[in-house]
Amino acid sequence: MDIFSEYLALCWFEGDPMELPRSTSLFKKGLFIYFLVYYLLQANMTDDPFESIYEVLLQMTLMLVFIGVMLSLNKTMYVYIQVSTAILFSANVLSIFLIPIMVWLTVSEDPWSYYFFGVIVLWYFAIVAYIFKYSLLINVPASMVLSLLYFIGTYLGAFALGQMF
Repeated sequence: MDIFSEYLALCWFEGDPMELPRSTSLFKKGLFIYFLVYYLLQANMTDDPFESIYEVLLQMTLMLVFIGVMLSLNKTMYVYIQVSTAILFSANVLSIFLIPIMVWLTVSEDPWSYYFFGVIVLWYFAIVAYIFKYSLLINVPASMVLSLLYFIGTYLGAFALGQMF
């Protein structure tokens, strides 16, 4: 339970991702939960289960490759598991809030559901920027730019590649 609380602290912008314990078990569980949650969200949006599987796998691959390239360019590849787990864990925690909002958004299309959805996305953006700031030892504007590139490369890249095939 201690490792869980250490990773959970990142969602509240506390702790250092480079000092987190390395846990391949938590990384694998995080990948599985990430795939399951984002598959269900994607299947809800596209109504094609095979396309959803393909896009979520592309998204996960692009995410892991982006993190790997970023860390290897910074010569900090030794924290790959910690940083990847931190980003996966944060996405999974925020999905607890995102799933009900997505259901609300789909059912009612109430403007407040869009506002809450935007808040969750901005929160995730800020968490990823925070993780990049401390794992790459860069300033806040640079971490925000990297976070933006991460979102563009991961989510829009998976969507674009999914449309090509």
